Amino acid sequence: MNAAPAAAAQGPVLRDIHVPPPPSWWPPAPGWWLLAIAAVALSIYAFLYFRRHYRRRRYRRAVLAELDRCIAAARSEPTELATSLSRFLRRIARLSQPDAGALLGDRWLEHLDRTAETTDFTQGVGRVLAEAPYRPAPDYDTAALIALVRRAVNVTIDTQAQHA
Repeated sequence: MNAAPAAAAQGPVLRDIHVPPPPSWWPPAPGWWLLAIAAVALSIYAFLYFRRHYRRRRYRRAVLAELDRCIAAARSEPTELATSLSRFLRRIARLSQPDAGALLGDRWLEHLDRTAETTDFTQGVGRVLAEAPYRPAPDYDTAALIALVRRAVNVTIDTQAQHA
């Protein structure tokens, strides 16, 4: 008899707290899906960006190496150097404007001034490119001409890269 009132005094028998199972890793929450999509898009963009810049740098190095070869082949002879540089500039000009290779004299120098954004071809040392092949011993500053051609090539490459 005393057992029933003792059980009632203790209260009902309850089970312990039932903990839910830990959340599974699949499927991820929507925020993780958005983060994954953003990471993939960023990776693709970075890959395309660096590939494009690698190609531009490779093209620039190849063009400047060809310019160095032209200079090295004709450095000792001023007439040959001017002719070689003019031929090189014509090859570069034909890449962006196929009819530029047919220009002669002042029109060729004006074209070079427009593409290089300077006046050094028509009014400066660059004038030698049109005159040197017809003079027996042209007298000009070879270092200034080489520097002018390098600047013109760099501007031309940058312009082509912007339009590509």
